[in-house]
Amino acid sequence: MNTNTGKVTLLSAGPGDLDLLTLKAVKALAAADVVLLDDLANPDIVTLAPQARVIRVGKRGGCRSTPQAFIERMMRRYALKGLHVVRVKGGEALLFGRAGEEIAILRDAGIALDIVNGISSGFAAAAGLGISLTHRRHCHGVTFVTAHTEDHGEPDWAALAATRTTLAIYMGMRRIGSIAAALLASLPADTPAAVVQWAGAIAERRLLTRLDRLAADAVDAGFDSPAVILVGDAIGESVEAEYGAAAGALTAVDKADDGVVAQAA
Repeated sequence: MNTNTGKVTLLSAGPGDLDLLTLKAVKALAAADVVLLDDLANPDIVTLAPQARVIRVGKRGGCRSTPQAFIERMMRRYALKGLHVVRVKGGEALLFGRAGEEIAILRDAGIALDIVNGISSGFAAAAGLGISLTHRRHCHGVTFVTAHTEDHGEPDWAALAATRTTLAIYMGMRRIGSIAAALLASLPADTPAAVVQWAGAIAERRLLTRLDRLAADAVDAGFDSPAVILVGDAIGESVEAEYGAAAGALTAVDKADDGVVAQAA
């Protein structure tokens, strides 16, 4: 490793609530010379890095994004100048955040690297719904999956449904119709489902529904990215807690005051 270089910290900013940052994250920000700020992170996070130069490098599905190669060049360039670069990523940096590519680039350049973990939006969504993703009454695990692969293909939804785990689906809103249809080939129509938009942030919205109405209800309620789709029997615990009814037994309810929308056939 080149001892004359600076270093890079891959920092997980969590779901948006700055109170959920780790102490390690706060210390890294305070020591940063350069902050490369992800579009999904709370922009107020820069107040914790008062001496840093802030460069916004947003990456959003379906929107104009900063090219990944440019971000990697920026990290390498400033670190090789001896600076401490903090690459701020929304959620958990190691989960669907292209961290693997950035780690490889930095290692190849001999640049020191720290990784700071954070709360992924899937966990924040579960917290907002007041459920356990691995409730032992309903499942034996949870599967985190992205709705599209590098080659723009889709996961094997039938195989995922067969696991009988809670499915936490990231980056799936543009394909929510095809996702629901694929899962319905293997799961019952009344399987509890939810969409949580801006999980863990002040603007959080939550939709409780069932699998056969998932796509229609999400569209009708105006849900969009960034959002996490949750599917599985464990999601029914949120419906029971909120409304004293099993998933699918609800009439339509709109709780605009707390951002919860419940729909049923």
